[in-house]
Amino acid sequence: MDATTTKISVQAPIELNYDRASELRVFDETKTGVKGLVDAGVAQIPRIFIHPPDNFDNPQNPTNTQFSFPIIDLAGIDKDPIRRKETVGEVLDASVNWGFFQVINHGIPESVLEEMVDGTLRFYEQDTEVKKHWYTRDSSRACVYNSNFDLFAAPAANWRDTVYCAIAPKSPNPEELPETCRDILLEYTNQVKQLGCSLFELLSEALGLNPNHLKDMGCAEGLAVLCHYYPACPQPELTLGTSKHADNDFITVLLQDHVGGLQVLHQNQWVDVPPTPGALVVNVGDLLQLVTNDKFKSIEHRVLANRVGPRVSVACFFTTGMSPSTKLYGPINELLSQDNPPKYRETTARDFSAHFNAKGLDGTSALLHFKL
Repeated sequence: MDATTTKISVQAPIELNYDRASELRVFDETKTGVKGLVDAGVAQIPRIFIHPPDNFDNPQNPTNTQFSFPIIDLAGIDKDPIRRKETVGEVLDASVNWGFFQVINHGIPESVLEEMVDGTLRFYEQDTEVKKHWYTRDSSRACVYNSNFDLFAAPAANWRDTVYCAIAPKSPNPEELPETCRDILLEYTNQVKQLGCSLFELLSEALGLNPNHLKDMGCAEGLAVLCHYYPACPQPELTLGTSKHADNDFITVLLQDHVGGLQVLHQNQWVDVPPTPGALVVNVGDLLQLVTNDKFKSIEHRVLANRVGPRVSVACFFTTGMSPSTKLYGPINELLSQDNPPKYRETTARDFSAHFNAKGLDGTSALLHFKL
């Protein structure tokens, strides 16, 4: 079933007079996440997961759209100057007009991608009592497993569990990572770091800057990986896998499996990001939009819930996040002029992340808080 066909106009009434906070606590205290609900055989989703009808807005049917999601071939960009120039142009067009693109021939073997998906599945499908050991809301831990980072702040919970690991600038001790996926997590993120450096060079060139400009600013210093697990949902028309949001980083490199469900808001239409074997999805984050003074766009996206599952995705966020740092990021001077004055005040990556995390996925842009 195509993910876009699962949304229908029927909505269950949302009860406003129930003790939501209590139900959230009860759910969280199980330490089994959404997968625990599915394992228990729920036929109806709990009220905490029901979204208001306007969360499913879709001006037109994205399956009938004329849009073709950008795919960029990175083959030969380090050897052929003409090919590199063409690729830089494609990156520029996608970053300005879409904020998203897929990359193929990116240098990470397909066997590594497959093992990363398998490693994520192994973590979630291991013995529940073993997995509970990792469940926490202590964001200072090297590995944080829970359901909905903004569970107690968001208007409605998402049908998703997540494992979060901070990989750089401070490398975790291997024993701080789950044994079920430890080796592949370190191998995969090491390769994503290398890909990230190549992407930041292309993005810098697309801005008309020295290839090392964004790297020299520290955009590639931090990396966090989020391994998402979206169980099959008995009522996908009532909830979302991930609410509409933009990412709070410089760029995100996303590995998704074959199930699908990721959508990008392009020209006021939700457009599917088709799962493409061997490809990785790259998107501009809020911090890159901020430093490029709105030249590159951090675009809202969401993940639909689906009767088919589980869906697995692995998102690598290039940001130092909540790591202590006094490094300030503001619009790049070389991009500014009398006609293009700075639109944002300077901020640290930590302050930006703290604002984003406190706000949660509430449907508003974190960038608004930093506008001049």
